[in-house]
Amino acid sequence: MDPKDVEYFRQLLNGMLQDILKKGEETIEDMTDTVEVYADPADRATAESDRAFTLRLRDRERRLIKKIKEAIERIDDGTYGECVECGEEISVPRLKARPVTTLCIKCKSRQEAEENLRGD
Repeated sequence: MDPKDVEYFRQLLNGMLQDILKKGEETIEDMTDTVEVYADPADRATAESDRAFTLRLRDRERRLIKKIKEAIERIDDGTYGECVECGEEISVPRLKARPVTTLCIKCKSRQEAEENLRGD
């Protein structure tokens, strides 16, 4: 991968990280600043459902933060874009679609096929 691509992915990953952190801060602010009283139990149930959904999203993003930081570490140590299973280069289009990936498309397809056979 050429240095221009590496810098592109570094900026992309750092941007993703900043967006996630900002959303997390906004969620905390929204949940601590808001004290709502609902006259209708259905409105309260809807609000609680929305809040639970938001928290699930933030939890998924929390796990993504770890993957983003690991990808940035791989950029720093020069292994970004290398498949951890076969050592082949991961294609730029695959990295654009999933910048935190550690597997090339062949290895990922094989992994998914094995999971389907096991019933995972």
